[in-house]
Amino acid sequence: MTHPEKPKVNLPYFDYLLDSLAQKDPIVTQSFGRHVHWGYWSKPSAATLTSDDFALAADCLSQQVCFAGNVSSRQIILDVGCGFGGTLAVINETHSDMTLHGLNLDNRQLQRAKTLVQPKASNTVQFHQGNACALPFPNQVFDRVLAVECIFHFPDRAQFLKEAFRVLKPGGILSLSDFTPKNVIAPLMKITLPKPFDVGFYGHCRVDTPLRRYHAIANQSGFITTIENNITNNTLPTYRYLRKIGLQQKQLHFTALIETLTIELLSRLHLLDYSILAYQRPKH
Repeated sequence: MTHPEKPKVNLPYFDYLLDSLAQKDPIVTQSFGRHVHWGYWSKPSAATLTSDDFALAADCLSQQVCFAGNVSSRQIILDVGCGFGGTLAVINETHSDMTLHGLNLDNRQLQRAKTLVQPKASNTVQFHQGNACALPFPNQVFDRVLAVECIFHFPDRAQFLKEAFRVLKPGGILSLSDFTPKNVIAPLMKITLPKPFDVGFYGHCRVDTPLRRYHAIANQSGFITTIENNITNNTLPTYRYLRKIGLQQKQLHFTALIETLTIELLSRLHLLDYSILAYQRPKH
């Protein structure tokens, strides 16, 4: 099987994070040294917005995706868009006899992940550089495929779903988290700015697939929809925390502020949801 050339990595926020981590910035290290996604609070009103609170909430979001995917011991798992390996670290710390694989396009992230995620005695962990839309694995090898808050970076959701279906064993589950716009605003989310303005602080993001379309793409790939959880309210303290630490940093990133405020506004207006979705490959 031939794979297309790896797309160029253009993620300004990872450039910023990696530079801050190299400088041992304490706030960035505590907040994003393990995870690079939003947090999940079971009681959002109880969020304390400390670095420890956010780090725990980020762990909890990974756990929610794992719960939706029915992750359990003695499984072979692929985490696509694994970042610094935080989700695999959570699994490694809470399960045994696991064969864990992380895949990312950016080798810099993988190098940090290899340092952070050390397998427990009965677990194994491997990291791979590769394209989510052309997974470098044989057919039907994984029990679970995870994708935590990363699919909006992929060039083609439908192709990724086809690839996830291909590498899953019969009965295997794809569990993911993603931003899903309401139908009324989805057409506006497809509008792209001309280059070079099409890539913001968070990179090139495609937040243009409402739930109905998501399920349709998954079903066309062969999946059965098993979980649909709207956790938007549970993620909202993330925005307050990002504003807080943004003001504490010496250099305020204007584009990061505008993009984050836009996402928050759409979320609070119930025009953009944060969804956890799970799709199962039929057993037969």
